[in-house]
Amino acid sequence: MSGTFYGVGLGPGDPELITRKAARIISGADVVAYHAGVNKNSYARTIAADLIRPGVIEEELRYPVTTGVTDHPGGYAGALADFYEASASRLAAHLSAGRTVALLTEGDPLFYGSFMYMHDRLSTRFDTEIIPGVPAFSAATAALGMPLVRQTDVLTVLPGTLGEHELAMRLADTDGAIIMKLGRTFAAVYRALVAAGRLEHAYYVERASHPQQRWLPVAAMAETDDVPYLSLIVVDGDSRNGQRSRMPGDAAPAVVEALAEPAELLVIGLGPGPEGWLTAEAAAALATVDHVVGYGPYLARVPQREGLQRHSSGNTVELDRARFALDLAARGEKVAVVSGGDAGVFGMASTVFEAADTERYQRVSVRVLPGVSAVQAVAAAAGAPIGADFAVLSLSDRLKPWSVIESRLRAIADADLVLAIYNPASRARPDQIALARKVLLEHRAPQTVVVVGRDIGRESESLTVTTLGELDTDAIDMKCLVLVGASSTRVTGGRVWTPRWVR
Repeated sequence: MSGTFYGVGLGPGDPELITRKAARIISGADVVAYHAGVNKNSYARTIAADLIRPGVIEEELRYPVTTGVTDHPGGYAGALADFYEASASRLAAHLSAGRTVALLTEGDPLFYGSFMYMHDRLSTRFDTEIIPGVPAFSAATAALGMPLVRQTDVLTVLPGTLGEHELAMRLADTDGAIIMKLGRTFAAVYRALVAAGRLEHAYYVERASHPQQRWLPVAAMAETDDVPYLSLIVVDGDSRNGQRSRMPGDAAPAVVEALAEPAELLVIGLGPGPEGWLTAEAAAALATVDHVVGYGPYLARVPQREGLQRHSSGNTVELDRARFALDLAARGEKVAVVSGGDAGVFGMASTVFEAADTERYQRVSVRVLPGVSAVQAVAAAAGAPIGADFAVLSLSDRLKPWSVIESRLRAIADADLVLAIYNPASRARPDQIALARKVLLEHRAPQTVVVVGRDIGRESESLTVTTLGELDTDAIDMKCLVLVGASSTRVTGGRVWTPRWVR
């Protein structure tokens, strides 16, 4: 009979916060295991010391490295992988012998805990039970006596090891936040809080629930303060103190007050992806606004800075998003709606004008700033396939019926125009690009040149030059843009081009 493997959460540090079940498991285990840092006593063992029976087998799993500096041939990751394998083998030997093993972990075993690496290696071989523990951030908020989130407020838990820009962006997007894993990351976390405009809402808590517990506003600390690993930051997101994130469509309708002066809403095209393809005009405009509104992945490309509020929404609520931005602008706020590529090419510009076509927004003028479009990016990567007359068509039938799309495909094919296809396929409509190919083949030769661009301008970009007859439609998704050449489009030296003349 194999023994049972227990992952035992001990809570944040105060032994009185250990649950009764955790205490029972520790007291009755045949083997008590715990992790320990380099040249340090095990913090987990210290918490549970009074519960460990005299003479019980103890397994100390001491990390070989904690700073990332090692001479291991596999580097830091290799050193830790070997350590976890060796640790799992030690515990497996006890479990195979029929002993129960309690692996102690601070906080909760499945919340940034080292237990998870043992769970990965042992839970499929031995009976495993996890005893939850009070996470450190619960003790921290209790120490502050400060409500964190309520009702529909959003709470985000972030590791301080995230990149500074991403951390700032996520802090700006949420109501409440917990930032774990500080230590040497504190300076970058401090700068991210400043950039997100959340510094005044942030509180540093050290050794929550300990006798040595202390807390203070992060704003009162120096940016370069060296803090212990057993510390975290609580960012107040309680909507009672003023709501932070506002989601278009979810927020209550704004009350628009008449302004003495006309207001302006910017609609900005961000280009297809690379930072270098953002125009200087667009970059300068983004630096002047206080609010950016858009689809989440596009907002992620806008650099976060102090005072900038981000309002993210899904990809199918364009009118709600546009009205939300117009309401902000009507109240005198400096607002930009952002869109990928060019905002006027299957982007947010048209939707904003549709939403603004009402007396409610008569004092709000809309200004569109152009961007590099996806069709331009793919065409440039291929050569010059749109050097002559061309048409642009979206295969999405969310806003128009497929019968209209099919009739336009036939008209474009009959006119012998180069065709740029946006939104060629998605999970909800995977077969439409195959249907479009079938329609085009009724009017175009199988040898017609086709270019498929995926994520052009990004690290994962790929460009495929093929023919209409050989086009693999199963490999096409929403990340692709497809260019179908005219009868005159040709390939020379691997480059695709369409002559401007017509014979």
